Amino acid sequence: MKALILVDIQNDFTPQTANKPQGNLAVPKGNEVINVANKIMLHFDLVIATQDWHPQNHQSFASQHTNHNIGDLIQLNELNQILWPDHCVQNTFGAELCENLNRDLIDQIVFKGTAPQIDSYSGFFDNGHLKATELETILREQNIESVYIMGLATDYCVKYTALDAAKLGFDTHLILEGCRGVELQEGDCSNAIQEMKAAGVNIINKIDL
Repeated sequence: MKALILVDIQNDFTPQTANKPQGNLAVPKGNEVINVANKIMLHFDLVIATQDWHPQNHQSFASQHTNHNIGDLIQLNELNQILWPDHCVQNTFGAELCENLNRDLIDQIVFKGTAPQIDSYSGFFDNGHLKATELETILREQNIESVYIMGLATDYCVKYTALDAAKLGFDTHLILEGCRGVELQEGDCSNAIQEMKAAGVNIINKIDL
């Protein structure tokens, strides 16, 4: 049994189009992953979407810290934390899954980043691995052995979701054509791919249908 995990394909992570404004934390060319997802969803036993779902006072937001700016690195719960613009605030347009994504084919949604004091890049755990989401439980209950991961962004939430999937013992694959990265520093995406590969993630360019 195999599952497709769509990571954070949300309005705030995608650029402006004719039908929507620029997302608050738009990943360059992030909207290009939507067609890939729509094309391949039917070929999996289970499709799960993760959704960043932050409270308004989430401490990863630069707006919550005086004398700090977007992109600054701080310590939050003894973890390194990059400060981001406000994004994917619960029950806002920015937090919604992209309209063009075929949501009828998504079986389950897993919310992450809901605790204000800690960020959650991975779909499985918060950044400190203090608390798990229900993602692993869903996969185990459905007897999923192989997971295929794609979405936004390659160098953050996609990477950490894939690393955790591999660590948990799932046969883990990254679909490159279905990912786009933030690339705060040049080389972040290629480094992330190498890190995933070293952890046992199978890197594939595309799904052969």
